[in-house]
This record gives sequence, C-alpha cells and structure tokens, in this order.
Amino acid sequence: MKTRWLVLLSLLALGLLAAACGGGEEKPTKVRLALDWFPWSNHSGLYIAKEKGYFAAEGLDVTIYTPDDPSTVLATVGAGQDEFGLSYETEVLPALAAGVPVVSIAALVQHPLNSLMALQSSGIKTPKDLRDKKVGAPGLPTDAPLLETMLKKDGLTLRDVEVVNVGFDLVPALISKQVDAIVGAYWVHESISAENQGFPVNVMRMEDWGVPDFYEIVLVTNKDMVDKRSDVVERFIRAAIKGYKEAVADPQKAIDVMKQAAPEIDESIERPGVTKLAPLWIEGSLPFGWQTQEKWASFATWMRANGLLTKDVDASKAFNNTFVEKAK
Repeated sequence: MKTRWLVLLSLLALGLLAAACGGGEEKPTKVRLALDWFPWSNHSGLYIAKEKGYFAAEGLDVTIYTPDDPSTVLATVGAGQDEFGLSYETEVLPALAAGVPVVSIAALVQHPLNSLMALQSSGIKTPKDLRDKKVGAPGLPTDAPLLETMLKKDGLTLRDVEVVNVGFDLVPALISKQVDAIVGAYWVHESISAENQGFPVNVMRMEDWGVPDFYEIVLVTNKDMVDKRSDVVERFIRAAIKGYKEAVADPQKAIDVMKQAAPEIDESIERPGVTKLAPLWIEGSLPFGWQTQEKWASFATWMRANGLLTKDVDASKAFNNTFVEKAK
C-alpha cells in the first residue's frame, strides 16, 4: 500500500511539474479585428500576420472581419465588443471629444490618402481650376472643410464651387462627368480604378494644398485593453509589425498572400496600388507605426478651427507609442 501511494505521489508531482513548465498547452487568446472597409492592399500586413502564423505564434486567435457598417468600428472597439479596429485620425479625434474610450496604438498609413482628383482631359490641375465647377463628395462631415482648405490655398472659397453628394460612387460620378472633380477619393485606389477604365486623372494631394499632414489609417484599441490587457496588445502589435515589414519588403508577394485569404480583391487595382501605398507604411528611420504629438495636435487644431470638434482634445491622449516601441 505504501509503495502504491509513493507511486501516486510521484505521478502527481510529475504532473504538477509538467504543468508548471508549460506541459499543458494554453488555449490561444481570441481577439477580433474590425476592418475599416472591405479587404484591400492596406490590410495585407495583417493578413500576412494571420496566414503565416505570426498571430498564432504570439498565442492569439485573430478573427479579421469587415463590419456590415464600418462606421461603427470606433463604437464597437470603445465598447469592448472588438479588441482592435482600423479607423482614421479624422474620426478618432471626434470620437475622443465625444468620450469614446479608444486610443490609436499604431499608424498604418503615415500620410493622407484622401485627395482631390479630376480627369486629365478636363484640364483641371490645381484647386483654382475648380471655379464654377461641380465637386463630388461622399457626404462625410470632413468633405467641405478639407475641400475649402485646399481651395483657400489656391485663392478660392467654397462659394466658388458646387459640392454634390454622390455617396461612395465617386469614380462613376467622375468618369460619367456628373461632376468635374471628386474629393474623398484615395489616390492609391480610386485613381487606379479610373485609369483602368481608360480615364487617367490628375491628383491633388491634401497635404500639398494647406491641409495639415495626418495619419490616414490607424490601428485602435480600447483604453481598458491598454491598461488591463497590455500583454495582448503587445503581442498583437508585434505580430502585425512583422507582417507589415514583410509587406514593405515585397509588396507584390503581400498581395499573393492576401489573395489567398480574400480572393474577392481586385488585383488590377491592388497590385499597382500596393506599390504606391507601401512607402506610406514607413516614415524614414522611425519604427513602423510610429506616431507624433505634432501631427495629432496640428490636425486636432485644424479640426477644431473648422467646426469638426465640439471641444478641445488632448492630442497626447489620442495615441500611444508604447507597443510599437516595445516591438522595435
């Protein structure tokens, strides 16, 4: 009997030792990432991280999905329904003013993609050429202030043009000549779509015409995630950065990986688009995803001056570089 108990105690001790040493595998942590739009080349680094197992290697089971209404991303992340989401600096600042507890933990695109564009055949090359012209817009609160800033830089005002709400049918409205120009179109996407249909365009980038430089697309999480589940955030960022570094090194291969995960993407747009986009994922010698107080503060000041913020926002609370710094 004594021998039997000794054997059982020995087995129990071995079992406890194995558990303490990681002998029992832990289940991966499940998290959700809400995209800002349907899958496209800007998401390729995230798909690389998932398809190549970089998230899994960090103990994460990541679900990447596009919400039925992408405008709800900040709400679902703020409420903790999604652990991570993709959004825009133009939307994060008003959300913070409204008390939504979100924070940007990495800037995916370092400069604006939103632009003003017109058909080359129209002869419109700068904002001043839009006098007495129609400008199509998607109907967002930022449309008029962005356009007005660009016009003022070139000597016009918003009263010199007619703004037409065309929803997100920007390219069809332009090539059908329903409007003379469009604002709200990405110069790494819609411009290529128009050119592929035989309608080359002139692009006027916002930061070249008076709009403060801003981060177009940012990765956000809930402030509780930063405070209480920082290990999960750190692991997620580490895997995501690994994916984007691969995408920067070989953008076309990144589209190959993404095509396997999201076969619906339009390669005729995404392959030339990713070539234009990849340089915007990085900023000189700074780590991927890095954000600056200056860029957040200058754009917050511009938004406040243009009636897009109901109150002042502390720009230092809009972003957090901790996890990018650790991943570096």
